[in-house]
Amino acid sequence: MILLRLCSGSIEVTAALFMFKYNDLEKAFYINTLLALVGPTVLIVTTGIGLLGLAEKVSLLKMVCLFSGIFLILFSLNSK
Repeated sequence: MILLRLCSGSIEVTAALFMFKYNDLEKAFYINTLLALVGPTVLIVTTGIGLLGLAEKVSLLKMVCLFSGIFLILFSLNSK
């Protein structure tokens, strides 16, 4: 999980540097759109890894609630 978060953070910083380098609103928007794919993917994968490690300690109801919350976050990002 730590390595995945470090990789995600590095991607975010690199994207910010590219936005600064190109200094163009359209290119910055395009880069930001690509980042919108990275964030939710990392969220889902790290949560899945964490739940696999805690599968014995966390009840099924709590897992369902957690994934429901993640789904609602992702759904709210895509809603108008």
